[in-house]
Amino acid sequence: MQAIANPKAFLETLFYTAVSAADPAKVLAASLPEKPRGHTVVIGAGKGAAQMAQVFERLWDGPLSGTVVTRYGYAVDCERITVLEASHPLPDNNGLLASRRLLDEVAGLNEDDLVVALICGGGSALMPMPAGTLTLEDEIAVNRALLDSGAPISAMNAVRKHVSLIKGGRLAEAAYPAKVVSLVVSDIPGDDPALVASGPTIADNSTREDALKVIARYRLPLSDKVMEFIRSDASGAPLPTDPRFSRNTVHLVASAAVSLEAAAASARAAGIEAVILSDAIEGEAREVGRVHAAIAREVAAKNRPFRKPVVILSGGETTVTIKGKGKGGRNSEFLLSLALGIDGIEGVSALAADTDGIDGSEDNAGVFADETTVARLVAHNLDTAAFLDSNDSWSAFAAIGDIFKPGPTGTNVNDFRAILIQ
Repeated sequence: MQAIANPKAFLETLFYTAVSAADPAKVLAASLPEKPRGHTVVIGAGKGAAQMAQVFERLWDGPLSGTVVTRYGYAVDCERITVLEASHPLPDNNGLLASRRLLDEVAGLNEDDLVVALICGGGSALMPMPAGTLTLEDEIAVNRALLDSGAPISAMNAVRKHVSLIKGGRLAEAAYPAKVVSLVVSDIPGDDPALVASGPTIADNSTREDALKVIARYRLPLSDKVMEFIRSDASGAPLPTDPRFSRNTVHLVASAAVSLEAAAASARAAGIEAVILSDAIEGEAREVGRVHAAIAREVAAKNRPFRKPVVILSGGETTVTIKGKGKGGRNSEFLLSLALGIDGIEGVSALAADTDGIDGSEDNAGVFADETTVARLVAHNLDTAAFLDSNDSWSAFAAIGDIFKPGPTGTNVNDFRAILIQ
């Protein structure tokens, strides 16, 4: 079998194939709701919310109005839906203003009206709305503590929704008695739609007791004011059994599973066998990187558990417990750890990237690595392990020109990891 002459180009093609499978232009049409007797109001939040809104208003041949919020730099033009921008991953005042606008959009509706919620990853930070006597600064502090903790997304959302007036189904609660149809692009391992963007229109069963367990387990440094509020009855969120949600429906329109299958088919079309480890991998990015490196070494040396040539695909959402002060994200940290594990193993190349186009603190989606990564860093008098210890993976890959920077993709089905072994 002919070898892949340009591994980077091959891996890029798999990434773009995965992203294309989650393109709103391809996936929204199949989930359009029936037209209501009353008004149609569109709301939404997330890194791909503007692209979803643009496609939705092109598909919808009746009157509509609405507002969505996306990350700075991710807006696209819409004719009837207002697109706002706010900060991610930490909230800001523009996000607070956007949350108020979303709540205003659904206020005063009746049972003949329809609310279409366009929800995708990143929406939680874009919709701050502190509850009770909490302030925006309190909610920012909660988000910062969660992001630094290494907690999985399900645990983060159990806490987030208990300090918010818009998350955990509360936006749908505000829209009652209108029917709410949620169209969700999942960036959540396991694809629970109630966890995407902290579920503004979809309630889940987590309680404030669950939130308190997360805070204790991950030793979150939250203020006395925040802790007092979470312990109070005021922090309670609606449950899925609430009768006000009985008419609402949820459609999962895109997910990591579908995107990884598309990438696997693309690899096979190019003559390379593809295997999917999982679409829901979680854990510390560096530890997941070590495990993937061990599998790659086993394949390279012994043709097990898969025969080479093969591309190993996986998705999900790893986490990073911040200890250093470097630059980077979970995908670059994963791949720097993997680079240490495949050092000198001939024929191994890899790409790890976030399908929304942004990984962590910089403007790249992810990075490339191969068996020469560590040697090239050494040639620049750079210590790979030291970069990893200081959470400075971006600086390491930037020094050797292996940054992957496709720009905003308009969707978000979480991490994409591909390891080619020839």
